Amino acid sequence: MNLSGNQRRIYLLALALLIAAIALVCAWTLWRRPANSAYFAVRPGAMLEAEPSAPPEPVPDEMARADVGEAAQAEAAGEAEPSKMSTIVYYQDNYGYLVPVMCTVPMQDGIAKATLNLMVQSVGNDMQAARLGLRTVLPENTTIDLDISNGLARIDLSREVLDMADAAAETNMIEAIVQTLTEFESVDRVSFLIDGQKRETLTHGTPVAGEFRRGDINLEAVEPTVNLAASAPVRLYFPADSGAVIVPVTRMVRAEPDINTAVLELAKGPSNDDMLESVVPAGCGLIDVRVEDGVAKLNFTGEFVNLVQNSDGGRMALKALVLTCTQFDGIRSVEIYVDGRPYDAGQGELGIPSFMNVADSIVYDYIQTQSAMIFDFE
Repeated sequence: MNLSGNQRRIYLLALALLIAAIALVCAWTLWRRPANSAYFAVRPGAMLEAEPSAPPEPVPDEMARADVGEAAQAEAAGEAEPSKMSTIVYYQDNYGYLVPVMCTVPMQDGIAKATLNLMVQSVGNDMQAARLGLRTVLPENTTIDLDISNGLARIDLSREVLDMADAAAETNMIEAIVQTLTEFESVDRVSFLIDGQKRETLTHGTPVAGEFRRGDINLEAVEPTVNLAASAPVRLYFPADSGAVIVPVTRMVRAEPDINTAVLELAKGPSNDDMLESVVPAGCGLIDVRVEDGVAKLNFTGEFVNLVQNSDGGRMALKALVLTCTQFDGIRSVEIYVDGRPYDAGQGELGIPSFMNVADSIVYDYIQTQSAMIFDFE
């Protein structure tokens, strides 16, 4: 991008104002946040399963530790601040996709309930979500009671959840809660009370009876003619249209849901290009996928080199490729080839991320991308 002297000064001033605004938001949010608050998590596709309920046996919330992969292991090894812990928060984007984000929060008792409380709309919670280009999922003033025992999380939501705008908002909320709670190792099922009472459905017909388990996240719509009994789900990862986060998507396929199918489906792009970004450039094809000694070797046609024309140099697309491949057991790393020749990722990253979205990195990467655009004089 060629910039005149005046244009460059304007962009520099805009970037400085952006950084200052982010700093003010962070400081204000910290000032507003209650001492016992934490961040929250959400994912969709909860599947209803009726099972006999065990009698309530409250357990210490320290048993409900979120399994957050490498970041949590680093903290356990003393590599992070001892007063902090990582937890996975599920927000939603402007299109209703649920987006998991790893956040660092103060160590505290009752972390599961505190995580859920940060899913409730409020000035502080909404500003934190907005920093990431995302939104909270529970209505304002919702209160939550939570008991965890024998793998079952019993949650009582106040009557505010009966005032959701429509069935889509209700479904996202229920799925978000189920996905949030099942991120914790002590939870594999969730049951609901609404204002202390059992209900079959919410106001717009969303089921809340029985017990819920973790399900497929962001399930793509399928054609009525598709035989779901003969299909299998495969997880794909796409950059959001904002370029700031990676969105996990579940697609039903009539093939073996292995790495070959996943990469082929990823190369086809998202079902709705207006909401998510394609991983491979236009006109690019997949030649083959090979796995050797735990290394996934992806071979694309020559158009793949156009990836560097993305505003971030293709970094998010490469990350989505790596996440899609390494979800499969035995895949330890990814190599990319273009017309059979090794591809130099340059500024892109082919390393395996600790998590698909990390809160601090999202803000940092956004600033870096804007800075690169300002100083690009090619």
